[in-house]
Amino acid sequence: MRFYIVDAFSKELFGGNPAGVVLLGAADFPKEEVMQKTAAELRYSETAFVRQIGENAFHTRYFTPEAEVDLCGHATIALFHALCEEGIIPSNGECTNQTLAGNLRVKLKDGMIFMQMGEPETFGRIEDEQALRDLYHIMGIADATPDTDSPLLPEMISTGLPDIMLPVKDEEVLSSISPDFAKLSQLSEKYDVVGVHAFTTESKDGQIHVRNFAPRYAIDEEAATGTSNGALTYYLYKNNLLKKGDQTVFIQGEAMGRPSEIVSLLDDEDRVEIVIGGRAVTLVKGEIYY
Repeated sequence: MRFYIVDAFSKELFGGNPAGVVLLGAADFPKEEVMQKTAAELRYSETAFVRQIGENAFHTRYFTPEAEVDLCGHATIALFHALCEEGIIPSNGECTNQTLAGNLRVKLKDGMIFMQMGEPETFGRIEDEQALRDLYHIMGIADATPDTDSPLLPEMISTGLPDIMLPVKDEEVLSSISPDFAKLSQLSEKYDVVGVHAFTTESKDGQIHVRNFAPRYAIDEEAATGTSNGALTYYLYKNNLLKKGDQTVFIQGEAMGRPSEIVSLLDDEDRVEIVIGGRAVTLVKGEIYY
């Protein structure tokens, strides 16, 4: 089977977020145990296993080193980059991606890959004063608990995978975050989320800077997360910081030395629809034998 390692949400090698991609052609998925062991062997935060089910139609399953997940944004960008590089799909066009988060559209245009997010869902804000104090303490943020009357409170949102959207004051606070990963993993289990997506809208360059932490799934920090930034797009829309038609660039991975750019597009013509996109570059490709 053909496999790729692709740096997603970057146009340069060693930027963005690396993902494994295993191309199965029209063959069935291997046994779940085999896919899980392969993801653990590759050691990237996610590995996508993709099989073709029709013309420009694909079925994808996503595995972390620990477990299967419903959807992964950066691995989706990576896999459609690999499919294009293999000549399986055109460099400009539309595809369908069948996932556990639904059947989602993917569009390739001029070197960019855009993926439809799952329908936004919110699972409630974290408003209790003690709960807020616990959350910010676990994240290693001293004296940064927001006013409980502020509209920008932590909220659990999903556009494929649920995360806690965590607003912080500025880039200095964002860069200072140093979580207690064991306690964060326990907190993520308590709230039944993947992890925490911290962000600030107050930055020197006018962009939205973010950091993502998911130790519950053996990922201390992610350099680029499509689903989390999709959820953040919805959070900002709910709080009237984004409107229909807005295009937003999220900057992630700086603290890891892997700068990433994730683009989001927002539409609410009939219902809120969020599209996440970016570029990708191949690091490695070869064969897996089993």
